[in-house]
Amino acid sequence: MSSDPKSENPQTSSHQPEDVEAIAGRPARLPKIIRFDELSVCGDEIWIDNQGELYRLRRTKQGKLILTK
Repeated sequence: MSSDPKSENPQTSSHQPEDVEAIAGRPARLPKIIRFDELSVCGDEIWIDNQGELYRLRRTKQGKLILTK
């Protein structure tokens, strides 16, 4: 007897991450959104210190962001 594998295994599903969080009893969190313009008030680049490592985040003339170490 051949049947759909998803119907045989109730744990197999196509839940989205927010569905999984809701099932686990935790509220889904929205990402923190910060506009690049708010970070780079003095130009088109900022320097980020992450655990002692410096990274440069800059905006190109085409409006794309480039992160370099």
